[in-house]
Formats: sequence, structure tokens, C-alpha cells
Amino acid sequence: MSNDADTLAPATDFYAVDDLIDPADLEIRDRVRAFCAAEVTPVINDYWERAEFPAHLVPKLADLGIAGGTVKGHGAAGMSAVAAGLVAAEWARADGSMGTFHGVHSFLAMQSIDLLGSEEQKERWLPAMARMEKVGAFGLTEPDHGSDAVALGTTATRDGDGFVLNGAKKWIGNGSIADLVLIWARDEEGNVGGYVVEKGTPGFTATVMTGKTALRAVWQAEITLENCRVPAENKLAECRNFKDVSQVLDRTRYTVAWRALGVAQSAYELALAHTLQREQFGQPIAGYQLVQEKLARMLAEITTMQLMCWRLSTLADQGRMTAAMASLAKMNCCKKARTIIADARDLFGGDGILLEHHIARHHADIEAIYTFEGTDHVQALIVGREVTGLSAITGRRPRKD
Repeated sequence: MSNDADTLAPATDFYAVDDLIDPADLEIRDRVRAFCAAEVTPVINDYWERAEFPAHLVPKLADLGIAGGTVKGHGAAGMSAVAAGLVAAEWARADGSMGTFHGVHSFLAMQSIDLLGSEEQKERWLPAMARMEKVGAFGLTEPDHGSDAVALGTTATRDGDGFVLNGAKKWIGNGSIADLVLIWARDEEGNVGGYVVEKGTPGFTATVMTGKTALRAVWQAEITLENCRVPAENKLAECRNFKDVSQVLDRTRYTVAWRALGVAQSAYELALAHTLQREQFGQPIAGYQLVQEKLARMLAEITTMQLMCWRLSTLADQGRMTAAMASLAKMNCCKKARTIIADARDLFGGDGILLEHHIARHHADIEAIYTFEGTDHVQALIVGREVTGLSAITGRRPRKD
């Protein structure tokens, strides 16, 4: 079933936010939108239902020239933060699973290497990743450490001209198909480092997680590291502690706010199209007061999300975005999107649980987006620490260094 809502896309730009955006950035967004309409939306429900990754789309995705997001040089896209946000929103608008695949590869894996790798490491890995000849993954989350990522139990022990990794990771997007998996681990001194594990390395095992009720068309993996040896030159040269890892997370978190916006836009567009077409008691249900009020409130929330995401990304482009700003946007947009999508599903009535109408997939996928890269509650505490100077996470004042 085609996505009839594509023809209604301008309806979600009620305040003409596009007028604030550079035409070059809009061109990138529209290129991704056209690709998704032609290649993703027509097939994704079937892949989602079967919990199968649409691997045939990867070479086509490579031709879009968007891999790497804001990473500059080495063949990467080198786009603005605004354009990267628009791209993230378009992927989510079409499908959250493909958005996760792209986000992990471009924002987490490639950006980690760009920010924390040496020039030699960047040149060794980034060009092939930009061409998507090599797919990347980002291995931070562990079975016992989600929000408390700094606890990090995976170890890296120096052994001659290499390091031996031991530990476990969970919820690692692309982990089972990646050519390069960035594993975060602690050395003997307790310092956190990033270690690039290449496909086929002995001691590295990735098992696809099953039973998911969200983002079913992308594969997350549980990873086991048992005396997994990597050469010393695969340790990211500029990563010395967890603060360095946090740089990456801070720079990617704002794209999750855009993803929430994108899936909310799609939900609204689908609901609007459906209510105009669906007739009950002799007229389209869009003509009833209860429906119109719901649509109006959905549009109001989407408009506030658009303005927040746009402003946050302009601050990122100016080098002024802070971690707390990104957390505020992620917290706010994901919560609003969750409500918007629930209301949209309600407007579909019984049809809202059928995959053919797309809204059921969005309704499931928003639960993952709401949670990953920091839960709603953790984002609130990051903002709270910023505005009060007191850490409710640790019970201590934040260090000023």
C-alpha cells in the first residue's frame, strides 16, 4: 500500500519552518524523502512483520550520498546539523528501523571514529564506511548497564602488540551484520577506550535479538567478547576517558529529537488522510468536533517540535549546543511524539492495528525511540542538573572541570 500521506506533507509545516532552512539542506531532505517513498514505504511492512532486515536497500542507500551525516572529509556527507536532523526525521517518517540502521552507522560509528580517531584511523575506515562498503556498529550498552553506561564492565587488557577484550554488550544495532564494531571497554587503569573489532575476529560473537515488538526490521545483537584480540592500532587514539565517549552521545542525541518529530509527522499525516476519507454516520469523520480538536492539538505539538529541533540544530552548527539542550529536546519531542502517535492510532479505530495502514508500526516503534540514547527520566535529570547545579543521578554536585 502506498503512503497517501506523502501528498499531504506540507500540512505539517503549518508555520512555514521550511522558510528558515537553507535550500541546500532542504534538497538533501527531499532526496531522502523521495527515496523513502519509492524504496522503503512500499516494502517495509512485510520486512517489519517478518523481523527481517531489508539488506537489498543498503547499496541503494549508499547512492544517496548521506552516510556520515555531519562528518566532513574522507568521502563523508559533511552536511550541516540542520540537514542531518532533517535526514533523521525523514527516515523516521518512513520507518524507524531504517532510521536506526542509518543512525548507528552514520552518527554513532562514523562520528566516533571522526571525533576520536587519529588521521590514519579516519583514512583507514571512514572512506569505505562513507561508500557503505563497510557497515559500522557502536557497542556501548551492556546487559547490566543501560542508563548507567559509565559503569561499563567490559575490559581491555594490554597484551603485547594488542588488546584482549572480555565482556558482553546488548542492544547493539547492526551488531550482527557490521564490518566494524566499536567496542567501549575499560583498561587496567580504569580508563575507557574505543576498540574497533573487525568482522571475523576470533572471540567475537553476535547473536540477533528476537521477540522485539518495536524496530523489528533492524537487527540488534547481543555480543559476547571472550579473549577477543584486537591490534593496538585499532584503539581509537583520542579516546582517553568516558567524557570523550559522552562527546559522541551528546552530538547524536539531538538527531533522536528529530526522529521523534519525523514519526509524529507521519502519524499526523496518516491520521489526517484517513479521517478525510473514512465516512461514518453520513460524513467524513474529519468533520466531527472531537476529531478536529485532536488533529489541531497534534499539529500544535508538531509545530513546537519543529521549531525546537530547528533551533537546536542551528545552535549545533554554531558550536553552541550543550548536552542539556540536546537532552531537553530528546525528552520533550519523544514524549510529545508518543502522545501524537497514540492519538493517531485512535483515530484509525480498528484499522489502526493493521500494518497496511503504517500507523501500527509507528505506534510500536516510538516505544524504542522514547527509550534509547537515554530514557525520558534520565534526560530530565540531565536537564535538572544543568538548571540546579545539583546531580540527582549521583547525589553529588557536578564537577566543573
